[in-house]
Amino acid sequence: MKWNWGTGLVVAMAAFIGFILYMVITMSTNKKYSHDLVTESYYAKEMAYQTEIDAETNTNNLKENIEGKKTKEGWLLSFPSELEASKIIGKVFLYRPSNQQLDFDFPLVLSGSNLLIPDKQLVDGRWNITIEFEYDSTSYLYKKSIVY
Repeated sequence: MKWNWGTGLVVAMAAFIGFILYMVITMSTNKKYSHDLVTESYYAKEMAYQTEIDAETNTNNLKENIEGKKTKEGWLLSFPSELEASKIIGKVFLYRPSNQQLDFDFPLVLSGSNLLIPDKQLVDGRWNITIEFEYDSTSYLYKKSIVY
């Protein structure tokens, strides 16, 4: 058999198709490469996510936003004056993306309309703050990424 450019082209295409078929079969049958995006209880989790969206919408509909700033004592969060501090029940969760061991949470206890996260609990760098609270049986959710 004589090798010319046509024969080489056919052999190259056959090798490429063989390689693609090998990759497709390997990725679809090997459990090591199983990356399912659908969870077992998809609809239940979707409903929970919808309540999270509703709580964030409630927070965004407040007349004033929750404001945060760095102070000498730590991170100071100021809640809207329209909310009475004694009626707020919730928790604060601080997530450190670079180190899971630094994550912590605590109950939401306001002094006036402020919440101070002490400096000794925060390490310099990026933090994600999540505050879940209820006020007059309405759920609120505040999420913010900060650099301390």
